[in-house]
Amino acid sequence: MRKQRIFSGIQPTGVIHAGNYVGAIRNWINLLDKYECIFSIVDYHAITVEYDASTFQKNIIDAARTLIACGLEPDRCSLFVQSQVPEHTELAWILNCITPIGDLERMTQFKDKSRQHRDNINVGLLSYPLLQAADILLYKSEIIPVGEDQVQHIEMTRRTARRFNNRFGDTFPEPAELLSNTPKIMGLDGKTKMSKSLNNFVGILEPPDAIWEKLRTAVTDENRKRRKDPGNPGICNLFTMHKEFSSQEEISEIDRTCRTAEIGCVECKKNLFENMMRCLAPVQQRAAELETNQEEVIEVLNTGAERCRKIAEEVMNEVRGKIGVRKS
Repeated sequence: MRKQRIFSGIQPTGVIHAGNYVGAIRNWINLLDKYECIFSIVDYHAITVEYDASTFQKNIIDAARTLIACGLEPDRCSLFVQSQVPEHTELAWILNCITPIGDLERMTQFKDKSRQHRDNINVGLLSYPLLQAADILLYKSEIIPVGEDQVQHIEMTRRTARRFNNRFGDTFPEPAELLSNTPKIMGLDGKTKMSKSLNNFVGILEPPDAIWEKLRTAVTDENRKRRKDPGNPGICNLFTMHKEFSSQEEISEIDRTCRTAEIGCVECKKNLFENMMRCLAPVQQRAAELETNQEEVIEVLNTGAERCRKIAEEVMNEVRGKIGVRKS
């Protein structure tokens, strides 16, 4: 029986943090045996905002190294760099030509990015959702694992597939989102989503001393002024992280002892740090091995790109034939 195909991607921003890990990557690992999985380092998406070209290639390799260390091995999925398969941008251009501009201007991400990057509101920011749609449709992907903040993009992809199919004939499946059950991991400030750009993150490859220092100074329940004050785990971001790295028994115990002031925030943070490192230590060890063997990382990416090019070429031959630019 054929497995349904999954596609998802991550930008090479230089750091993969705990929010990326529990919100996306760990979920990807859990899907590997159930679906045919394609994962991409979406470098063309990353150039829609200001970036350093001199370090970009290193960021791409570091992202790949981290993903492989987490468990995205080539015998279980296809991992590749978006720009290695030029059909992504070819299909994106075709989708640009059938999409009303008003659909793009209504996208929440475009509005948010325009506010964040007022000096660089470029066409790429506007058409970003269509490159994302091309990423998905190029492989006729059926299931897309996303967080709630990306649902609008999957809806746009479905509309785009429907518009193409109605105009040129049945070609693309309309993909369904697979929502993560993981709660949003807030940053160390406890107020905004964990993000490299906001410098409120814990990088999963950071040295243990650096991770502890970040956790030690992280905001918790701001209403708890003194050690003897009872806390409220429901409003503490560190407790949300406990739910992702600690055992159910520990979570229940921390919830109880925080509310009764039997433990303080420092004790709670030490417990979280130990559990995080228990989870991340094997990832860090494997990533360190790959750092000294970059050829293995490149081989994984090349293997993934070769697999994906075969699919992409076949789909684009069909698309070109249907829109009339080349015989199928």
